[in-house]
Amino acid sequence: MPFGMGKVGKREEPELTEIYEQQQRRPSNVEAIQNMQRKSVSNRGLTGASALTVRQSILPITLVTILFFLWGFAYGLLDVLNAKFQNSLNITAAKAGGLQGAYFGAYLIGPPTYSGWIVRKFGYRWTFIVGLCIYGVGALMFWPSAVKRSFGGFCGSLFIVGSGLSTLETSANPFIATCGPPRLSEFRLEISQSFQAIGSVMAPLLASRVFFKNTDPTDLSNVQWTYLGIAGFVFCLAVVFFFSPIPEVTDADMALQAEQCAGLTGYVDKPLRNQYKLFFGVAAQFCYVGAQVGVASQFIKYSVESAKISDAAASDRYAIGQGLFAIGRFAAAGLMMVMKPRWVLMIFMTGVMVFIACAMGVEGEGGVAMLTLVLFFESCVFPTIFTLSIRGLGRHTKRGSSWIVAAVSGGALFPSLTGLVADNKTYHVAMCVPLVGFFVAFAFPIYLNTVCAQELDGFRETKIGYRDEDGTIGDISREERRASVVHEEKGISPVEKEVSY
Repeated sequence: MPFGMGKVGKREEPELTEIYEQQQRRPSNVEAIQNMQRKSVSNRGLTGASALTVRQSILPITLVTILFFLWGFAYGLLDVLNAKFQNSLNITAAKAGGLQGAYFGAYLIGPPTYSGWIVRKFGYRWTFIVGLCIYGVGALMFWPSAVKRSFGGFCGSLFIVGSGLSTLETSANPFIATCGPPRLSEFRLEISQSFQAIGSVMAPLLASRVFFKNTDPTDLSNVQWTYLGIAGFVFCLAVVFFFSPIPEVTDADMALQAEQCAGLTGYVDKPLRNQYKLFFGVAAQFCYVGAQVGVASQFIKYSVESAKISDAAASDRYAIGQGLFAIGRFAAAGLMMVMKPRWVLMIFMTGVMVFIACAMGVEGEGGVAMLTLVLFFESCVFPTIFTLSIRGLGRHTKRGSSWIVAAVSGGALFPSLTGLVADNKTYHVAMCVPLVGFFVAFAFPIYLNTVCAQELDGFRETKIGYRDEDGTIGDISREERRASVVHEEKGISPVEKEVSY
């Protein structure tokens, strides 16, 4: 039985009785920062990180955001390198679908099994390190694949790279979402992933204009050396994260935080099998990512068919779309400071639905413009579905997060179906496949805005991680200080004073 699904994995999640027993002797958020250099922490123990302030979380969030940018850059470069590999080996469209299956198939296997187990057993820091090392090994494997010009080796290398990136996402996404005041969770992940989008946009531009300018399309020597450079870079990054100050936010911390917000959210601890919002979020993420990759994989061919332009001109249109995608993430992050994230998700998903439908019916440059706007409105969907899905999971946060990351495997299914329809019909008609995926994802914000509004708004209103005259709300030191004041001024026992959150 896989690690993530067996009894071993379940023992890594805390029981409520364990959390209650630790509450009165849990560390403060100051101690959580002081212990950031510890290399591993029990997932069943409280660390004090459930009440980190914005100031305390800035450094670790910045470090992981840099990681988002760097692996976004490496991922964007990977697309260019893969394209050169395919051209050199004359890989057919059907085989190209197999490449996507190898890459995204790793997401289906890793997060629910070994990646999810590592993040629960050893914590975020070690999961970052392991993910980077797996990624580096996958990049190294491209060298012998290029030497032998082996399609099978290329698929295997992509699978290993996908395993590394899925492991990184299993740790990075929930870490950003939980490290800091809970009311800013969606904003933090949106901003961090915005920098990932910038890296993904910059890499192809640099590759085409600097790395591979004036090179023979069939020559793989530059590709080999670039992969080697990526491998060396990510191994160095793993060393950096070994020594970096990363606070550990455990499932016990998230359970305590959820209990502290219960007055606003109506939170009640439930077994994992009853977390229906999580399951809906996984399904929505699977269909959304599949549809997103389906649009991206056919964008250039759709543009050639619609506007009767060259592949190079179509690539320029796609670059514009990628730029709008990055801008859209920053725009969504800004909106989340003044609007509820569930509303932002609803607005952006509505935009996706409207413009993908228009792209099916509009010909010429107008159709290309409609599909470009789809990329803009796609921008905030993945991180917002992620954060809203793990809201209120408490002690199941890490396991639930790994399932949502596993939903990225939808990218293995939809592009092949989209290409199949395009081969038999047209690329305009083929956009009906992403439309179906977006429709399923569109049902999720409707569900959130009707069924889960009180819970989500409660997390939006909580002040945990913010300071008042007594200290940081949600922190043990504030509770002790308030109890001490009550004891001194009113002469009652500190345990008789109920602390409200």
